[in-house]
Amino acid sequence: MNYLSESELIRLQSDLAVRLKRAKDRGYQLNISRGNPSPEQLDLANPMLSLPGPSDYISKDNIDCRSYGIVDGLFEMKQLFAGILECPVENIIIGGNSSLTMMHDALFRAYQWGASASTIPWRKQGTIRFLCPSPGYDRHFSITELFGFEMLPVEMTQDGPNMDQVEALCLDSSVKGIWCVPRYSNPTGITYSHEVINRLAQMETANDFRIFWDNAYAEHHLILEPDPLENILDACIKNGNEDRVLMFASTSKMSLAGAGVAAIGASSANIQDARTKIGVQTIGPDKINQLRHMIFFEDLDGLRNHMHKHARILKPKFDLVEEILQRELGEKNIAKWSKPKGGYFISLDVPNGCARRVIAMTEEAGVTLTPAGASFPHGLDPNDCNIRIAPTFPSMEDLGRAIELLAICTQLVAINKYLGKTDN
Repeated sequence: MNYLSESELIRLQSDLAVRLKRAKDRGYQLNISRGNPSPEQLDLANPMLSLPGPSDYISKDNIDCRSYGIVDGLFEMKQLFAGILECPVENIIIGGNSSLTMMHDALFRAYQWGASASTIPWRKQGTIRFLCPSPGYDRHFSITELFGFEMLPVEMTQDGPNMDQVEALCLDSSVKGIWCVPRYSNPTGITYSHEVINRLAQMETANDFRIFWDNAYAEHHLILEPDPLENILDACIKNGNEDRVLMFASTSKMSLAGAGVAAIGASSANIQDARTKIGVQTIGPDKINQLRHMIFFEDLDGLRNHMHKHARILKPKFDLVEEILQRELGEKNIAKWSKPKGGYFISLDVPNGCARRVIAMTEEAGVTLTPAGASFPHGLDPNDCNIRIAPTFPSMEDLGRAIELLAICTQLVAINKYLGKTDN
């Protein structure tokens, strides 16, 4: 906005204040703080609620899914996730509805017993440090904080984490892992490049270093021809580091968010180690739910056809956000935002030092956003500039109102900053 004179800024400020008051007077109460599927998306999977039916409880490999056993999941479910994670079917373990639970448990196993049978438990190694590409997924950071690990922020670039920083930090043997959302990363929407993945696979690390590869949006495309994603397990094997990566995914935002199916894929040694301990933890996962999913999806092609239906619901919402942000902010040099090809989020950067005030002002007008700093370790955005937009849940009408209000507040806070004012 520095191309405007002070009088022009004051006039624009007055116009925006009028628009803000009108919005407040309408009494909006909208919440776009989390990346929840919309009711319309969940409706796509409603037929699952009547599956598998009172007599259809035998899996393709003749397992009675009503009973105990099959700790690592139905074979047909493993086949589905083998396609999603691009991993051999024998290197898959099926869990419950939450991949976050499986990540937590994998972290706990490394902490309690060691990352592998031949390594020292992390709890016996003193300070443990974890790399946290930021902005990133707040729940990853919450798990890390729960275990008391030191979180080391790493810059996110358009290709993935800044690998110069990652490689330098990994020379410290107390650095034991890194969180990665490799496709349509939360919240920036970027997909990791070929170079980043190969550098992750071949870099020098502690022997019990693990990449937590949360491929949550592996199938969540908004376009027909998504950017390719290098196979991280193959890259690790090629570089003699086959045990380095643990891959996770779930159907939670494909089928029913509260009743999906999750999986982990990894090297044979990692899977065997995990299977042994999971076999003590449980007598078996919910095989009825696995069977329900397989009847509904049938196979990977069926799942991908289903995800095309999701894209038809979501793409207009992402397009609407882009349209409003471009109209309101595009020529004013006060903000930049991501334009993802999939996933669940849009990342908005406002002027440094302004994100908390923008979010507070927006909330005062009735729209709840993700808290400022949530995409950074300990909730501390060093520049106080990043805002995560979650456009998936609200209706188009509500989303339009929310993003317009966000844009109004962004402009008002930016004008006050340029004019040297601290309040509104």
